[in-house]
Amino acid sequence: MSSQTAQTIIALIAEQALLQPSDLGAETRLADLGLDSLAMVEIIFALEETFDIAIPFNANEPGKGEFDLSSIGAIIAAVEGLVSQKAA
Repeated sequence: MSSQTAQTIIALIAEQALLQPSDLGAETRLADLGLDSLAMVEIIFALEETFDIAIPFNANEPGKGEFDLSSIGAIIAAVEGLVSQKAA
């Protein structure tokens, strides 16, 4: 997981989780990081701003959105997908 996109996403999540990027990997589940809903929203806003994308997200029911927030690897894949759709 050495892509610039992955590194950027990990850095954003690590900042919200008050961890070092090296503490996180693709298999890291966001639920295990103890992030509250405000931190999750901050992550989403940071991803949108950083990658100039719009993330489909239901703040009231995070598990019901089209954007998979379950793990860092899922977020990386979803962001890369949105970025490639935008570029097409």
